[in-house]
Amino acid sequence: MSAPELDVSRDAATIAQAVCDIESVSGNETVLADAIERVLRDTPHLHVFRDGDALVARTEFGRAQRVLIAGHIDTVPVNANLPVRRERRDGIEVLVGRGTVDMKSGIAVALKLATQLSDPHVDVTWVFYDHEEVESSLNGLGRLARHRPEIFDADFGILCEPTNAVVEGGCNGTMRVDVRARGTRAHSARAWKGDNAIHKLGVALTRLSDFAATTVTVDGLDYRESLSAVAVSGGVAGNVIPDDAVLSVNYRFAPATTVDQAREFLEKFFGEFEVTVTDAAPGARPGLDAQLARDFCDAVGAPAAPKYGWTDVARLSEMGIPAVNFGPGDPSLAHADDEHVAVDQILTVERILRGWLSR
Repeated sequence: MSAPELDVSRDAATIAQAVCDIESVSGNETVLADAIERVLRDTPHLHVFRDGDALVARTEFGRAQRVLIAGHIDTVPVNANLPVRRERRDGIEVLVGRGTVDMKSGIAVALKLATQLSDPHVDVTWVFYDHEEVESSLNGLGRLARHRPEIFDADFGILCEPTNAVVEGGCNGTMRVDVRARGTRAHSARAWKGDNAIHKLGVALTRLSDFAATTVTVDGLDYRESLSAVAVSGGVAGNVIPDDAVLSVNYRFAPATTVDQAREFLEKFFGEFEVTVTDAAPGARPGLDAQLARDFCDAVGAPAAPKYGWTDVARLSEMGIPAVNFGPGDPSLAHADDEHVAVDQILTVERILRGWLSR
């Protein structure tokens, strides 16, 4: 399929609708990446290169500082919510459809500004990357960091994740573990001869039910933690006592906690069970102490809030780039079948970023 034309002369909300209508579920980003690449390469003030389905466009004006602005172009699977439609809800015009919140409205703003801002007060590295909504090893931003680490020489970063057009600093860390119980297999007609591994998981489930979420203050922002069962597996047949059962658990921990500390906590929490880490990513501290970050918060004109979910701000933080989340859309609507964003919020994010980069 050839790449559709994206008309970046239109308003940012119309661009967002067009970007969303190019389906790009993780692993299927090529058509959208082709369309974005065509627009970027037609922009004289940008130096563009591509790595897989990730695109980087840089200004090279020799400014004293550089800002990296990034966003992912993939989405979670579509569920009868494309093409995007425009509606009025409670008197507000909204775009409804997959990707409108997470995070193609932010992509549209970035794409419009990348092509139009030919004289920003800082140099800008614009990054549009693939495979964010899947396992960390496939993440396009991570791949760029491995292949072209020099592009991450920046003084400040903005990730265009949905934040309701306010700054959200840092992010929680995340860890997934398998909690395993072992037993003895037997015929269910003689259950007493076996040891039911699934029953043993009841202890772990009770602990999770009784767990009280904590709130941890990090650099002035309050991060709410959570510990949740997300899947359970086990069983051999309808007449067999199972000898093995696994409970999958997701832990979201405040950015003051390291990955090793999170693992140690879970091992202690589940005590007698086998605990195996299956995925982990560190959080990121708020990143609000850099002067560019303070200037940007002033431009937004609203207090910063914590980011509860994990985002690639953590990758930028690990590379020494103070970074924040900022974009249109209510993050609680990300991945929802009724995903929708206010048109005015898209335009507000564009106005704030344009003004801050042009001052």
